[in-house]
This record gives sequence, structure tokens and C-alpha cells, in this order.
Amino acid sequence: MHARYTWRTLTREITLILVALGFLIPLVGLLNISLKPQSSQSSALAFAFPPTLDNYAAAWSQASLGAALANSFFITTLSVALIIACSALAAYPLARVTRAWSRYTFVFLIGGLLIPGQLALLPLYATMRDAGLLGSLWAVIVINVGQQMPFSVFLYTMFLRELPLDYEEAALLDGCGPLRSFALVVFPLLRPVTGTVVILNAVGIWNEFFTPLLYLGGSGNTTAPVAIYGFVSQYVSQWPLIFAGLVISVLPILVVYLALQKHIIKGFAGGLKG
Repeated sequence: MHARYTWRTLTREITLILVALGFLIPLVGLLNISLKPQSSQSSALAFAFPPTLDNYAAAWSQASLGAALANSFFITTLSVALIIACSALAAYPLARVTRAWSRYTFVFLIGGLLIPGQLALLPLYATMRDAGLLGSLWAVIVINVGQQMPFSVFLYTMFLRELPLDYEEAALLDGCGPLRSFALVVFPLLRPVTGTVVILNAVGIWNEFFTPLLYLGGSGNTTAPVAIYGFVSQYVSQWPLIFAGLVISVLPILVVYLALQKHIIKGFAGGLKG
């Protein structure tokens, strides 16, 4: 039996539609300005007519977006892969071992969420300088992995605590060691929370501006956000080029987000259903 359609249902639907429109308006404005000629003096709210794709070609060539996107892709892919591997392996004993050291270690790792990253800027920069990694993409990757590990370990640990032990015990009886049992049995069951970890970290790392600016500044390496920032100056900001570059840079991560968004709720819920 279907629920009756009431005025309360209509009110909720209208409210959600208005909220959705509120999120769409900035995106429409972003696309609209990116299609305007650079010489246009019309209002930002006025639709671009006739639209032009010249800004995209200019942004791609002037900001060397091809190389910047390749660097962003390399940094994001390696960072997320290392975060998944390290966080999942760290969370497994924290979730399964019930001794005091496990609980204390978990609290210690989660404490990393409470420490502002700005406190470690000088020592981290000095460490990267002494290690000869300044200007290298690996410096950004190492920083990203360290910054995102606490929250990722938290997600994996909470999810693992909801998993039954039956499959692992069966694997151990069949002769699998702990590491092989984790790789063949446990990790495939972590697919929902892994999707959440991928989305949250990939979006944040892809859009990260300050870390690449700090550790890659002065080198030939750059990422998409830093490359787009080159169109901003003290006196003149080339907004059509900036918005065109933003559209180009956001497309890859938007595709990943749309493909994996269903895993966000599953990962936070900590269940296996779905």
C-alpha cells in the first residue's frame, strides 16, 4: 500500500528542489563566464551570447594545463593508493585486537585529526628540504598520505568492527595467514568504505592548493589549481580564463565522484548491505 501524497510531501519536494537549484546556480555561473569573450563587459549573470570556446584553448595553452593535469593525476592516484593500503592495513589489527595497546594506538592516531596542519609547516618543510624532495611530486604525495591517514584509519576501523569474523575464521582454518586472509577475504569486503575513502581523499587532494604551492614552488612541476592561479594578479584577473581552467580541471574528478558517490553512504553506515 502506497503512502498518501500530502501537502507535507509537496512541501519537502519543493524545498529540496530549491536547495538543488541553490547548488546549481554557481555551477551555471561558472560555465557561463567561461564561455564569454575576454573583452566582454556584460554582467556576470548575463548569459554568454554568442558563446565561445576560445577561453578553453587559451587556458589550456597559457597555463600548460596538460602537464599540470598530468601532475595532479599522478599525485592524486599515488596518494590515494598509498592511503588505502596503509590505512586498511593499520586499521585491521586496531579493529581485531582487543588489547590495551590497540585502543591506545587508535586514540593516538585519531588524535591526528585534532592537530592543525599549520603547526607542522616549518618542520615538514625543513624535513623535505633536507631529504632533497623540494620541487618533487613525491614531497606532496608524502604530505598528503600523512595528513589523510588519521581519518581514513578511523573509517576503516569503524567499518571493520561491524564485520563478522566468520569469513576470516574460515580462511584461517583453510591455512591462510593473517596477511593473506586480509588480502583475499577481508579487503574485498571493505569495498563500500574504500569507495568512501577514495572519493573523500581524491577530491581533497585534487583540489589542494597550498601544499603544491609550498613544496613545488619555483620548480617546473605544478598542479592544476596552482597553474590556474597564474591567471590571477594584483591588478588584473583574467576571469574567463580562470573559469575555463576551473571547468577543465574539475571534469576528471567530477567523473570519479559521480561514478563512486553511491559508496559514500555505504561507507559511513558501516554495513555490508546494498
